[in-house]
Amino acid sequence: MPYPLGATWDGLGVNFALFSANATRVELCLFDGDGKHELERVDLPEYTDEVWHGYLPDARPGTTYGYRVYGPYQPSEGHRFNPHKLLIDPYAKQLIGGVTWNPALFGYRIGAPDGDLSFDHRDSAAFMPKCRVVESAFTWGHERRPQIPWERTIIYEMHLRGFTMKHPSVPKDLRGTFSGLMHHDVITYIKSLGVTAIELLPIHAFADETHLVEKGLRNYWGYNSISFFAPQPNYLATPFVNELKQMVSHFHDAGIEVILDVVYNHTAEGNETGPTLSFRGIDNASYYRLEHDRRYYVNDTGTGNTVNLSHTRVLQLVTDSLRYWAQGVHIDGFRFDLATILGREPHGFEEDGRFLDTVRQDPALSQVKLIAEPWDCGPGGYQVGRFSPGWAEWNDRYRDTIRAFWKGEEGKVPELASRLTASADIFNKRGRKPWASVNFVTAHDGFTLNDLVSYEKKHNEANGEANQDGHDHNLSLNHGVEGPASDPDIKALRFRQMRNMLATLLFSQGTPMLLAGDEFARTQKGNNNAYAQDNEISWIDWESIDQDRTKLLNFTRKLIHLRHSQPILRRGRFLAGTYNEELDVKDVTWLTPSGEEMEPGHWNDANARCISILLDGRAQATGIRKRGTDVTLLLILNAHHETVPCRLPEVVGGRVWLCHVDTNLPDLEAPPLCKFGSKYDVAGRSLLLFQLVAEDADAAQVR
Repeated sequence: MPYPLGATWDGLGVNFALFSANATRVELCLFDGDGKHELERVDLPEYTDEVWHGYLPDARPGTTYGYRVYGPYQPSEGHRFNPHKLLIDPYAKQLIGGVTWNPALFGYRIGAPDGDLSFDHRDSAAFMPKCRVVESAFTWGHERRPQIPWERTIIYEMHLRGFTMKHPSVPKDLRGTFSGLMHHDVITYIKSLGVTAIELLPIHAFADETHLVEKGLRNYWGYNSISFFAPQPNYLATPFVNELKQMVSHFHDAGIEVILDVVYNHTAEGNETGPTLSFRGIDNASYYRLEHDRRYYVNDTGTGNTVNLSHTRVLQLVTDSLRYWAQGVHIDGFRFDLATILGREPHGFEEDGRFLDTVRQDPALSQVKLIAEPWDCGPGGYQVGRFSPGWAEWNDRYRDTIRAFWKGEEGKVPELASRLTASADIFNKRGRKPWASVNFVTAHDGFTLNDLVSYEKKHNEANGEANQDGHDHNLSLNHGVEGPASDPDIKALRFRQMRNMLATLLFSQGTPMLLAGDEFARTQKGNNNAYAQDNEISWIDWESIDQDRTKLLNFTRKLIHLRHSQPILRRGRFLAGTYNEELDVKDVTWLTPSGEEMEPGHWNDANARCISILLDGRAQATGIRKRGTDVTLLLILNAHHETVPCRLPEVVGGRVWLCHVDTNLPDLEAPPLCKFGSKYDVAGRSLLLFQLVAEDADAAQVR
């Protein structure tokens, strides 16, 4: 049958189906179990609707295979067929082995005078991963998806391998694998933080770039896909792909969602000088966006090629992949790398483009979490805030504003106000909600939180690019010493700044994303582009968690607990700051240190570095209640290096202000209750959170 695409076992045999609009012949190549020896070649006999297909009786799960595809080798016309190159099935659910770099992988003769226009006759099979037919059945038992509402979501971005490579509780043979990540102690730790979802850097099978291999490095992050269905082979501790489903089931049992970082914008085949691994040899002219001179590739990704989502079959491939992960593996959401490409048609980006519309109307995909990285390096590549309703987006403007404010830069208060309230100026349209803004201060790409307050310059020498790679605009501050410091005052200030940024992140409206390890000050030794560092630079060092780091860890847990316990910190509606005559309140009021409501002159004061935000719980009305019953909170942020005396808003009726958080108190000490209208000396570079409570309230119980 010409469907489903891929290799499908029906209990009696395996149906093979491969799309190629321009091929003239397709051979199925069968190998022994470990993929070392080719056993047989079988022509796919049928060609229906541009799909080559055939049925192999008695074939079973475990059958190892690849394809050789025949057709014209005419690079100037966009065709690069070469049957001497073994090809990965785009729908393969499991791969055996990895790419071993060798000149035979290339469809042309490296070093030939006519370059990629030449033709190479060497067989690439010995250097290629092989596909394996899998049994798709899996007993999920009583597993239930957590289905965490967006408003309650807290994302924990992590690298599957790096998280467990040095974990003392995980057996060495399981470290860096799905089995290692589902270890009881690992899941218990993640659950203890209070996060609701882990977001895994790419787990789709990927290849190391040749220039990294030559330097003795690897593509650690995995943004170099060679398959959209198969997991990275060395992430499997067992020969069974269902190990991944077991991991997902264990996290769901703990009430934690699993989100995948996915790369559908490009593949590891690169530009016209790259290898022939899959798409290029199956139907180059269909799978990739090509320039007017069809020898060359559109390079909106900066990696050499761009997947052609304007082609119906390629769009089908990506959506089939997403459905497989969502329905077959029970993945709860996806973060799309360079997502602008997914919405770019030949004439430019469309917020209702084919892919975005397809996902939005799909009964399965429209129900999972969809997160866009809303930029790429192509024309019109920066599209923050322009994705369709139903999508969330990484908000880099939040990241830059929070970093700049706590660094002490001038004139940041007005934009800070917008970022703290879910960036309504960007996202409040078409019925989108505050959760559409995925707020982050750090992510895998860039400094860790510790390095952000310890380094003013990147230190990427280990990447072998003379420290020329990675961003230079980090908005970081080392507070007097570049790198580790022994001065207790500098160390104390750095930890306070980390507490400030963590608290800002968890107390902002929108969806917070925490980078794994930031909760205990993980360092990458100043490397802000550790994509190639599959070693101690990137791996989380669990043995380094000393007393100071444990305090930061406990502080982070407290912040997350407060966010969960105070719904006003995660509202489902944008804060407007407008006066409600019926209720005689504002949902949010911005105050100066003296307690006055902010006026234009205050907003325009470039020297202002201290601001108070009053969130009035009475204004949090619903469709049932006209007057809200939520708590009232006061958030104070002081980026001055000196203490600023702040007047707390006056209250009546036996109410007082209870301080939940003061980042100047590293031991989580509880300040006393504050009487109405009283002053509070806000230490330099610190953040405070107050709650309005009854004067006779049990402070310990409220806290």
